[in-house]
Amino acid sequence: MDHQLAKDLQRGCDALELTLDLRQHALLLDYLGLLAKWNKTYNLTAVRDEAQMVTRHLLDSLVIAPHIRGQRLVDVGTGAGLPGIPMAILYPEREFHLLDSNGKKTRFLFQVKTALRLDNMVVHQARVESFMVVEPFDVVLSRAFAPLQDMVDGCRHLLAPDGRFLAMKGAYPTDELEAVSTHYELKAVYPLTVPGLAEQRHLVEIMLRQVAGQYKAVLNSTRDKAIG
Repeated sequence: MDHQLAKDLQRGCDALELTLDLRQHALLLDYLGLLAKWNKTYNLTAVRDEAQMVTRHLLDSLVIAPHIRGQRLVDVGTGAGLPGIPMAILYPEREFHLLDSNGKKTRFLFQVKTALRLDNMVVHQARVESFMVVEPFDVVLSRAFAPLQDMVDGCRHLLAPDGRFLAMKGAYPTDELEAVSTHYELKAVYPLTVPGLAEQRHLVEIMLRQVAGQYKAVLNSTRDKAIG
């Protein structure tokens, strides 16, 4: 184990106020090691330096941890497994499905799943528009996958009726939010600070507008009954 990488990861987690046990800390570093090794041949990421991978991949994924919800989540366009693998390590009680159409990337994901024994992680090789599921997901998650309009159009069939889209973005996506405002309700945009990274990060949470309206009606009805 590279002790400096371990220190960098721990320092970043402390800054994010995330508490990892020894196994989780070791698994994240093992994943980083596999990513660096496979990247030499398969070109999985443009980031080559492992110290930069700690910041730009691990911490940049872990920063969304407080906003993870639901039991079944799908990471669409996961690439090298970001943020799906760090989230699967952090939340072993939740089920994470990692979806990508690129064969070399999904082969890497299978290797990570096997090597790290991540039983709560499921890998799928398919294009998102042709990926069909019997049980929809509580959350559709993405990291720089596509503009919001393309994401919701392509992934709507994957989302449970009361589910949420969580989209990781850089700068505040004003135009993208406006483009989906007719059919989707903005629940929150969380500004994120990644330790060691002087770049903007935001997490967008949206849900179907008609579902959001139905929830409000139910809540109002419940409140009125309680008052009456």
